[in-house]
This record gives sequence, structure tokens and C-alpha cells, in this order.
Amino acid sequence: MYDYHVHSSFSSDCDADMKDMIKKAIDMKLKEICFTDHIDYDYCDPSISFDFDLNEYTEYLNEMRKMYGEKIKILKGVEMGIQPHIIERCKNFINNGDFDFVIASLHTCEKKDLYTGDFFVGKTPKEAYQKYLEELLYCVKHFDTFNVVGHLNILIRYNDEVAKEKIEDYFDILEEILKTLINKNKGFEINTSGFRYSLNDLMPTYSVLKFYKELGGQILTLGSDSHIPNTLCQRFDYVYDVLKDIGFKYITTFEKMEPKFIKI
Repeated sequence: MYDYHVHSSFSSDCDADMKDMIKKAIDMKLKEICFTDHIDYDYCDPSISFDFDLNEYTEYLNEMRKMYGEKIKILKGVEMGIQPHIIERCKNFINNGDFDFVIASLHTCEKKDLYTGDFFVGKTPKEAYQKYLEELLYCVKHFDTFNVVGHLNILIRYNDEVAKEKIEDYFDILEEILKTLINKNKGFEINTSGFRYSLNDLMPTYSVLKFYKELGGQILTLGSDSHIPNTLCQRFDYVYDVLKDIGFKYITTFEKMEPKFIKI
């Protein structure tokens, strides 16, 4: 298996050492693990700094490769928190980082936090969903230095009323997002963290995956969004069954930002 969304203590919201993540991955016989620690510039909660020292990150990851590289392939990634006003800063960081893989994720919208719920205040569920998708569309149109969009429709994790919305009602703007990704040779991840947050569903959902397939999309990575070793590759067997049912034959891995297709 291949887990392409894994955090370590280089992320401000994670205490797990890379070494512990890697040891667990080896025990599980993973073929590849990609660390995607958080960079969120201008995050709306000033009490948290989602940032890390790139040199320190690289040095430690290379040390892990020397220790464990014969047992598992260890990829250097980043989960870049994107916002319209910081796109150039994000580009500069990635261009200087020599990354294998980059996830572009919206953790805020309109400079307001999704996690704390600030973004949802004063909005109907429909308004919240529409604003989120509009900002995501802007970012994927103007941001190029990434490989996949992270946890599409993460809104459902943070607001119960929004979670009741049918994403099919937003397929017009979603189609524009997906076509933009396809035209740029980008994709999105299938994030299984929803099963840890009582959503009992994937991000994105079955209908979005099916829509992506119908539009000609091919690039898909699998990510557990793990912050502890025991959730690596959570429900990946289920994801493979879903993909096969829809008609996908491959998942995607990356090295030096270049995709490689792996038969399911």
C-alpha cells in the first residue's frame, strides 16, 4: 500500500516522530510512505504556527531514508495550506523545497478558520459550501506548484448542517474545479480521515469520484491524514473496492512531482 498523507512532529498538531510512523509502516508492509507536514502561512489563529524549518525537515527525512530506505520508500512531501492572497509565497516555498509531492489544502476560507467554525458564522449551509468551492476554484486556477487537492469537501467534517448538504447540488462549480485539475495534469486525494470523525464516508464521496472518472480524471492518491501510527492506511481496502466499482484501474504515486500509475 501507499499512504500519501502522513504527518509527523514537524506539524504543529502532531507529536509523532517520523521514525515511529515509518516503523509502523514497515510492520504493515507499506511500499511507500509520504510525509506531508503542514505549512499554513497567515493562518487565522495566531496562537498556532503551522510552519517548519525546511532544512531541518529535509535533514531528518534524509536520515530516516538512510536508516530505513532498504525496507520502505520514504517520500518528501508537504501539505500546503493555500489561500488566494498567499499563492506567490506558497509557490516560492515549494520551488525551493525539492519535494516529491505536494498537497494543496484549504484549511481556511475567506481568511476564517474551518476547524473552529468561524467561517460558518452568519452563513447558510448553501452559502458556506458555495464560498468554499469558489475559493478552491480560484486557488486551483491560479496555483500550479502542487499535485493533488487535499480532502475535498472537508467542510462536512466541521459543520453538521453543511454535512447534510448534497454535494451533487454543487456539481456545476465542481465540474469547473475538476476540469481545471485534469487540464493541469493534477488530481486529488482520497482522504479516509472522515472515518475517524464519525462521517463514515470518504473525502470526496463516491459521487464525486464517479463524476471525476466521467470527466476523464485519472490522478488519485490515497491518504489517511494520519497524526498517529495506528491510523496509517485506514480503510484503504475499502477505497480500493470503491475505485474498482467505479471503474478506476490505477492509483497514483509521485517522485520529484512526477506521477506514476500503479495498478490496483
